[in-house]
Formats: sequence, structure tokens, C-alpha cells
Amino acid sequence: MTQSNTSSKPVHVIGAGLAGSEASWQIAQMGVPVVLHEMRPEVKTDAHQTGGFAELVCSNSFRSDDASGNAVGLLHEEMRRAGSLIMREGDTHKLPAGGALAVDRDLFSGGVEKALKDHPLISVEYGEVAGLPPAEWDNVIIATGPLTSPALASAILELTGEDSLAFFDAIAPIIYKDSIDFNIAWMQSRYDKKGPGGDGADYINCPFNKEQYETFVQALVDSDQTEFKEWEKDTPYFESCLPIEVIASRGPETLRWGPMKPVGLTNPHDPTVKSHAIAQLRQDNALGTLYNMVGFQTKMKYGAQAEILKTIPGLENAVFARLGGIHRNTFINSPKLLNKQLQLNARSSLRFAGQIMGVEGYVESAALGLITGRMAAAQALGNQYDVPPVTTALGALVEHVTGGFMSGPKAKFQPMNVNFGLFPPIELECKTEDGKRIRGKDKTRFRKAALSKRALSDIMDWV
Repeated sequence: MTQSNTSSKPVHVIGAGLAGSEASWQIAQMGVPVVLHEMRPEVKTDAHQTGGFAELVCSNSFRSDDASGNAVGLLHEEMRRAGSLIMREGDTHKLPAGGALAVDRDLFSGGVEKALKDHPLISVEYGEVAGLPPAEWDNVIIATGPLTSPALASAILELTGEDSLAFFDAIAPIIYKDSIDFNIAWMQSRYDKKGPGGDGADYINCPFNKEQYETFVQALVDSDQTEFKEWEKDTPYFESCLPIEVIASRGPETLRWGPMKPVGLTNPHDPTVKSHAIAQLRQDNALGTLYNMVGFQTKMKYGAQAEILKTIPGLENAVFARLGGIHRNTFINSPKLLNKQLQLNARSSLRFAGQIMGVEGYVESAALGLITGRMAAAQALGNQYDVPPVTTALGALVEHVTGGFMSGPKAKFQPMNVNFGLFPPIELECKTEDGKRIRGKDKTRFRKAALSKRALSDIMDWV
């Protein structure tokens, strides 16, 4: 049971998203009181639908759960070993999703919120922190995410003197399963892969022939799309979350080698015919009644969405629980503004956590909340919590946001998901036990496994 250090002043955490929720949990688990500030539901954002903690705005997937071959799966495991609340609730409310960890977004959010509100060292205050925190708050974490309120964002920029960076993030539509035609669609995971909570038949697959696909791509390119305001027009997209129309505009083959690739799947309705392209849907709630369209983030206007997406084979009579949308994400220039303790150089009482720091992805955001929370709690106790080793996924993320891998005068800080490219290389001989040299994809898998093994060993001392 957590013991309270009554002599410690509380840490103030602004924002109850994934990063703020994880930070609050870590602080309280170290025996330090927390005041968690959340402006929703009193003040809404353009993307959130509820006032719940740790709401999953876009996809319901935490992506791959493979700890030995995928960097985000490795990050999952490191966070589990560090007592992550986000991973605990994600595992509790997981859904079938092949090799990915997907969750029931409502049950997940509810579980996170209950855990925080039930914790004796955490108090919640609703209402907007409109501007910089007061000076008497001497230990603060700003975890307001990519939709930071204009008043707070302006205050941060005024304090730092740095121009903001921004990109657009798009949201995928969600469809009622019982409106999908399974005389055309079928259930199957790519390569029949089983994952956490899955059975190898976790996705709904909608097949296209060549003519259907080409017509669909042209419709996307010609679709009626959201027009941006003048001040938004030069904002770049995040490459890993592009609207489907933007992908389509880059060439007629881009979609079928991206989110609509037809590999690893066999149509049981006509197994002798290879699909030219396939649209996939992934379970979105525990009841299995809702499915989201994988990789179908969109900036199409609602009318165009409903019309064009219903031309997908099997979705002719689709009923949408939510149509897609688009919103502007903002983040600070962390390598210039933050030190290795993730404190603002201009005001050391302020730390940052999550997407506002320039990482992408639910798990990455929560991971930085975990690290920042431990650092803030240690400060409250008169100590210092070191940065995780750079050989770990957690440490690689800190290195990314503090500029360790940037060089040269033209280096430009951009948001990034965790990936093995952020890890220091590892020297090893790529040979089998009988001395044969490992090549190609096998060599890549071999190196990833070695990087993961090193990381899981190195993280334990930090944990």
C-alpha cells in the first residue's frame, strides 16, 4: 500500500489524458500527493467526445504487442514492468486485434478514471488552467496534449519565446458491425496472426477488384474535403496518420500498399481470386458491436464520407456510429526548451509530458507521463530520478524529445512514434548456432530481438 509523505507539497498535473493520468498514478504510487486538473467537460475541445480521463480520441489500438520484434510492443512491456496504470487498464479491457493490443475505449477510460479517483493521494479539480500556473505551484506537469487550450498555449509561447510547431491529425470513422454485409466481407487477421485477446480472425475484411479500387481512389481524390483556415494552411501532416485522401492523392497504388494492402488474407467467399485491395475494420468495443476503419483517417466532409465509404464492397448499407474528422495538433520545440529532467529551461518548476512534447501515439504519450511523474515525485521528496537508459524504449523517447539524435543547423524537430531507429546500435554477429550467416529479413528480426533483450535487461535497474 502506498505510504503518503505528508511533508511533501503536492505535484500539480494539468490534463487528465493518457500522459497526465499516468503521471498522476506514478507520483501517487511514490507516496506524493497529486492535484490533477482537467478542464473537460466544462471546457470542450474540437476532438474529444466525453469528459472522461484518458479518452482515446482516434484509434482504439495501442498497436503491436510484440515485445521482441516491435519497438512499441517493447515499450508496452517496459511500462508494464514499471507499474503503468495505462497498460494495466489496457490489458484489462483488451479486444481481439491480431497482433495488436486494442481496447474497449469506454471501459478503458472508465477504469483509468476510477483508479485515479479512488487513490487516497489524488484529488481532482475541474476547470481550465487559463495561463501559466501560479508561482506557488512549484512542481507542475503540463500534460495538456495536442489540444492545449489557447490561453495556456499562448502563455507557454510567451514564456519561451519559441514559435509553436503544429500538424494535423485525422480521425477514422466507426461502423456498427450488424450493418456490414458478411456475404461479401469476412473475418480474418493478416496471416491468421493471433494477438492479445485475439483468435486469428480479428478484423473485418472488405475486398476490392481492380475496377472497384480505381473508382474508389478517384472518388477520394475528387471528394469534398474540409477547408482549412488561412493560419492552418501551412501546417504539415504527421506522416504516420495521414488522411486517406492525402494518401490517395500521392498516386493510385499508394493505398493498396498502405492501409489497403491485400497480402496475408484469403477471401473465403471466392478463395481462387486474389483481391486487388482490402479495407480492414478493427473491433472498437467489448460488445463487438462497433468496428473502426483501419487507416481511414479522413478530412472529407460528412456527406462525402457517408457517400464514398458506402461504395466499399460490404459497406453498402453501413451505419456510422461516428464519422471521421480532423483537428490541429500542437507541440513545443522540446529539444530547445527542455532539459534532461524534462523541465522547462525558462522555468524549472514546469515539466511537460505526452504529445505536447513532440511524440506521437497513445503509448508514447503515456510513457513520457510515466517518466515525468517519477521525476516530479522524486523532486518532491528531495531526490532526483535519473533518465531511463537510452538503450531502452523509455530512454530512447526521452533522448528524442531532448535532442540527443539531432545534429546540424538545419535539423528540424518533428513528432515521432517509438521505433528501433531511436536506439543505439548493438554490435552482434548475425549467425545461427551452426555458424551460418543470417541475412535479409531474418537479420532484421535477429537485431530487433537483440535490441529488445538488451532493453528489457537495462530497464530493470531504472524501474
